[in-house]
Amino acid sequence: MNQGPPLSWVVGRGGLLGQHMQATLRQRAPMWSGTAAVPWGRVEAQVVLRRQAGEFLQAAANGPWQVVWAAGAGVTGADRAALAMEQSYLRATLEVLGAAPTPGAGAVFFASSAGAVYAGVSAPPYDENSPVRPLAPYGEAKLASERMLARWAAENGTPVFIGRIANLYGPGQNLAKAQGLISQICRAGLTGQPVSIFVPLDTLRDYIFAPDCAEMIADGLERLRSSANGAAGPVVVTKNLATLRPLTIGAILGETRRIFKRTPRVVLGASPAARFQARDLSLRSVVWPQLDRRALTPLPVGVSATLADLRRRLQDCGTAGPMPAVAPLPRLSGDHR
Repeated sequence: MNQGPPLSWVVGRGGLLGQHMQATLRQRAPMWSGTAAVPWGRVEAQVVLRRQAGEFLQAAANGPWQVVWAAGAGVTGADRAALAMEQSYLRATLEVLGAAPTPGAGAVFFASSAGAVYAGVSAPPYDENSPVRPLAPYGEAKLASERMLARWAAENGTPVFIGRIANLYGPGQNLAKAQGLISQICRAGLTGQPVSIFVPLDTLRDYIFAPDCAEMIADGLERLRSSANGAAGPVVVTKNLATLRPLTIGAILGETRRIFKRTPRVVLGASPAARFQARDLSLRSVVWPQLDRRALTPLPVGVSATLADLRRRLQDCGTAGPMPAVAPLPRLSGDHR
C-alpha cells in the first residue's frame, strides 16, 4: 500500500474552518475537490455527497486518505429540522466511506463545538473528561454526530478525531450568519454600524485564530494515524481545540478599541437566544497536550488580520454590491464555519 501523504478531502471548504484547512493541508498532502458544488440545505446534497465520497475513494486508489468534516450552517438558535438535515449529510457520507476496501488507510476529522456541548454543565473550566450538557438543539446535534462517528469507527475500524473547537475567528468568516463576534465588532469599526450584544460583557470565551486551529487539526490527524497503527480496537480521539486562555467580551472590545483608536459602536440588549449562552466557557485539555505546545497568533495580530480581510471585502463590495446584513446576535458558543 502507498504510504505517502494521505489524499485529503475537506467537506465544507467554503466555510471559515474549511478555507483554512484547505490552505494548511495543501502544504502537506495532495488535495481532492468534488466535481460539483454541494447543494447545501437541500435533500439532494445527500446524493451529491455520496457520489463525491465514492469518487474520492477511487482517487485514493487504496492508498492513505483523510476527510475533514468542516461543513454545516447550523448555529445555536437553529431549528431541529435544519440540524437533522445536516446530520443526514454526515451519515450519507460515512456510509460510503465505511465501505472503503481498505478502511484502515483512512482517517476522519469532525468539527464539533466546545461551547455547545459544555454549555449547561456550570463547572468551568472544561476538559475532555468533563460531563456534557447542551442547552440548545445545536449542541444536542453536535453530540449526536460525535456518537454517530464513534459507532461508525467501531464498525469499520477507521480512526476518528473529534475536535471540540472554541470560538473560531479570522479572515473569511460569513457575516450573514449569527456568529463571529470578533468579525462583527471589526465590521462595526469599519462601517460605523452598531453591533448588538445580548450577553454580559464579563462573559468568558476562548477565541482561537482559524489558521492556528487548522494547524492543530492537521497535526492531530498525523498523530491519529500514529495512534491507530497497531491499535487493538477502534481509535476515537476527542480533544478540545482552544488557546486555553479565555477572554471576556469586555477585553475583546478593549483590544479592538486600541486597534481602531476609537470605541466600536455596541448596543447591549436582551434576546431569548441568550438563555443558550453560558457565562463562563473556559477550556482546558488533557488529551494530546503536545498539540497545545505551540506559538499561537496573538489576539492583536489575529484581529488585525481579520480587520484587513473585512476592509478588502468591503472595498470589493463597493463595486459589486452591498455585503450581507449584519447578523443581529453574534454566536458565542463555538463559531467555526
